[in-house]
Amino acid sequence: MTKNKPSILIVEDDANIRKTLNTILQQNGYDTDTAENGREAIQKSQGKFFNLALLDIKLPDMEGTKLLISMHETQPKMMKIMVTGYPSLENAVDALNYGAHAYVIKPFKPKKLLELIEKKLVEQNEAEKITQEKVTEWIKTRVRQTKETKRARNADSSTHEQRSRKKTKPGLILYI
Repeated sequence: MTKNKPSILIVEDDANIRKTLNTILQQNGYDTDTAENGREAIQKSQGKFFNLALLDIKLPDMEGTKLLISMHETQPKMMKIMVTGYPSLENAVDALNYGAHAYVIKPFKPKKLLELIEKKLVEQNEAEKITQEKVTEWIKTRVRQTKETKRARNADSSTHEQRSRKKTKPGLILYI
């Protein structure tokens, strides 16, 4: 059984950066898609699940933080990394407050970005495992509780039957 490649959406208005990121990520085994503006990114995220998105903060049709909010609504489990050539403390704080998982400043070294992407995908995978483990544990607990309830009912009905037998005449068994 082959494992699906992680899927990454690259949202970048600069065509050269968008193409370069796309090439680097594909060469490193990722399934990629690109968008040059926020509207296109929203449309793509509504039609396909992405494990991670690289979101430029300055886009022609909207601020990256607004896109971040919208993408969080459509794909809350997707990891979102904000990328900017216009770093500011306000942008960084807003991005993290609106749900960004990381904030990267251009220019960046491709190796460092790849390491960050891998780290965020591992975190996503671990969170998914924890969720699956919680569901499995909940199911096991419910099965155990159901069995215990059933045993208790059987014990109660058996005790009730024994009490009913004691009240009847010898040789006559009455089931209530």
